Amino acid sequence: MVVYGVDVYLVQGGQDIFIKATLANREGTRKEEGNIRFDVLQMEDDPSHFFLYEVYRSEDDVKTHKETEHYLVWRKTVAPLMAKPRKGIRYKPLSEI
Repeated sequence: MVVYGVDVYLVQGGQDIFIKATLANREGTRKEEGNIRFDVLQMEDDPSHFFLYEVYRSEDDVKTHKETEHYLVWRKTVAPLMAKPRKGIRYKPLSEI
């Protein structure tokens, strides 16, 4: 199992477009055989800060995800909304979901 947490900081005013694009990407990702979970979280006291929690069966499934149309559209759509580059961190799961 492969777990990623992705921190995203947006420029002010980009939240609505980001949310719409990210939820569409999430919907497509959840249909992928290799995806186990995909949560989209928005910080309560800073609405321009988001956290994406993604779980895949394998590293190959992550690679496959990054080649899907929904991911590529998401990346292109949200890139100009980023206040700084998104930061993805791989986590080691200590228990199964």
